[in-house]
Amino acid sequence: MADPVLTTSLLFGGMVLFLGIGVPIAIALGGFSIAMIYLFWSPMALNMLPIKAFATASSFEYVAIPLFIFMAAMLQRARIAEDLYNTMQCFFGGLRGGLAIGTVVICTLFAAMAGISGAATISMGMLAVPAMLARGYGKSVALGTVAAGGSLGILIPPSVTMIVYGIVANTSIGKLYAGGVLPGLLIAFLFCLYLLMRGVFDPQASGGLVMERYSWRDKLKSLKGLVLPVLLIVAVMGSILTGTASVSEAGAVGAAGALVAAALLRNLTWENLRGACEETLQLTCMIFWIIIGATALSTFYTAMGAARLIEGLVLDMEVNRWIILLGMQVILLILGMLLDTVGIIMITAPIFVPIIIKLGFDPVWFGILYIINMEIGFLTPPFGYNLFYLRGVSPPSVNMVDIYRSVVPFILLMLLAVAICMAFPQIILTLPNALF
Repeated sequence: MADPVLTTSLLFGGMVLFLGIGVPIAIALGGFSIAMIYLFWSPMALNMLPIKAFATASSFEYVAIPLFIFMAAMLQRARIAEDLYNTMQCFFGGLRGGLAIGTVVICTLFAAMAGISGAATISMGMLAVPAMLARGYGKSVALGTVAAGGSLGILIPPSVTMIVYGIVANTSIGKLYAGGVLPGLLIAFLFCLYLLMRGVFDPQASGGLVMERYSWRDKLKSLKGLVLPVLLIVAVMGSILTGTASVSEAGAVGAAGALVAAALLRNLTWENLRGACEETLQLTCMIFWIIIGATALSTFYTAMGAARLIEGLVLDMEVNRWIILLGMQVILLILGMLLDTVGIIMITAPIFVPIIIKLGFDPVWFGILYIINMEIGFLTPPFGYNLFYLRGVSPPSVNMVDIYRSVVPFILLMLLAVAICMAFPQIILTLPNALF
């Protein structure tokens, strides 16, 4: 057996090197781990990798991932966001900065339907950004609102990221889902409060002094746009939180509900169905290859005893446990700038979670803090996913520098939310304790 310190240095040093030269993360994790197993463990140990890969990929809990991705892809093609946007425009158009606030509300609803950030970011990037820019909103408000609002998809259930985290960290996915509701609403509230204050103190960046007002008749008529989203949210989240269905079964409910919604909106076409299936296949394959590669890494790392070495070193440090917790979150924030969320979870969760439990922290509470840090990673340059999603659907006048600048206030608000949840853990734990 190789020395754990040498193993850790070579493994992570090699990964950094491969990722730095542009090797896909699944190969950087899996391919390099296979080489390390062959060289430092035993060629015979390679026989167990296909077995573990098959066991991981065929896990019933992971069935929820393609189902929720399909639901998000189908909802995006059903153009359900357009009806939602009309509703929010009627209700918030009379406020300075109202379209931006309405966009955050739509993203929050989309997060509760879709489970991934890309659906809301792409839909609202195509719909809300041009509308806000045409009405005199500054780029910083229009772009930042959509990018930050879209990131709520990995925190507010049904979150695909929480499924991966729950399985890897051996934490109840149902409790994580319940724990993500209030922090998600807290972050959405902070976004809306910031946009409201921005509208008061910087009206030129929030649509100027001209505001659109609608009659109550128009407002009530627009409420029809909320019917399908609310029914879908109730069906998916209600079935999970009441214990009627498991997370995977709720994914099937959501996928079926998305098809029904598309049919009712007359957008259930062969082209849309095929596009949603292709997107589901691509994203699911990407996620599973990362999971399989990271499984190879964690298998080798655990067998070498390196995980126990790190755990022992951290627990032997004579520092306050909160310092260790903050150190972990700084690591997660840095990794969020460089790596895919699933890869970060597969690498760090097996190391961090046992330490957190031995330090006396609640694993569900830590799990939600972890997910919020992953959410911030969707916005932090240079490799924040939402930044590139938004660039792909924004008008030609928008460049990456505009997008980078626009997300800074929202990142600071998310960090504030992390601090609030650390200071008041019941924000996270109230619903899990009440429901489970």
